[in-house]
Amino acid sequence: MTETAAFQTNCRTCPLRQKTAFRPLEGKELDFISNFKSGELTVEAGATIVQEENKSPHLYTILEGWAFRHKTLNDGRRQVLNFALPGDLVGIQLAVLKDMQHSVTALTDTTLCVFQRDKVWSIFKDHPGLAFAMTWIAAREEQILDGHIISLGQRTALERLSYLILHLYDRAQDVGYASNQMLDAPFSQSHLSDALGITPVHTSRTLRKLFERGLISWERDRIRVLDRDALAKLASYEAVLDEPRPLI
Repeated sequence: MTETAAFQTNCRTCPLRQKTAFRPLEGKELDFISNFKSGELTVEAGATIVQEENKSPHLYTILEGWAFRHKTLNDGRRQVLNFALPGDLVGIQLAVLKDMQHSVTALTDTTLCVFQRDKVWSIFKDHPGLAFAMTWIAAREEQILDGHIISLGQRTALERLSYLILHLYDRAQDVGYASNQMLDAPFSQSHLSDALGITPVHTSRTLRKLFERGLISWERDRIRVLDRDALAKLASYEAVLDEPRPLI
């Protein structure tokens, strides 16, 4: 992994904490997080942040950039499990399990807050509010996976793609990576193909159908949602209206 030390962001003035998507922390909790954080790291696009079956001593919160979670079979076939955005905790499996069951790779140059895994137990021992926050994060990940599993099992390719675009738009909007129906799109059609469980050719054809119906456009590294209502109806998409979520 190509990495460099990043500028140390003060947890109290973290730009993510200014966003309404995240709940405020109590004073003692913020003090603990500031001490829990051991530093920052910037990795280049394409770098592996966490490797499957790796016993990394660190957990990470994405401060800036995009990443994706994926699992690869022995023959090279890859399933993209989800995309990670600022505020997402990376490596939460390592908090309770001995190793990771998937990999995480940076889609863009990505800045990470670094935490020592061996200090996680102190959260559950001394800070029940933060312990609940970590449980909430894990439950939210399960909820997101529920939606993707429904797509893989029941939605058509057109419905899957529509669902994924809206899902990414809503999550990106929370952290300033989408607005006015325009979504930053640092991922490729290959990433979408591996997330949707269809071939690249099928993905290209499915995108073309959305273009032809006037539902989206894709210009370089941005996707514009042209008709959200029609896209949501096609995908049977319901936005998850979360309370402000925890940020660790």
